[in-house]
Amino acid sequence: MAGTDFEKAVESVGTLTKDPGNDTKLRLYALYKQATLGDADGRRPGFTNPVGRAKYDAWAKLTGTSREQAEADYVAEANRLTGA
Repeated sequence: MAGTDFEKAVESVGTLTKDPGNDTKLRLYALYKQATLGDADGRRPGFTNPVGRAKYDAWAKLTGTSREQAEADYVAEANRLTGA
């Protein structure tokens, strides 16, 4: 997947006017992190940080997913949300 498609998808998600819901936002977050940084690293946030923990868990589920696949999945999800 071309980087420009991914960049356009990231931009289009940033302009959404309707909240896609927490599950979708977590999936987009995880795909973005996997596409830009690779596998999750560092320590899992503790129970006192439930948002950080949910984000980390969503990202960690994608361990082993290639950057290219994460970009493609992000673009597909963004297209679904924007109707592109």
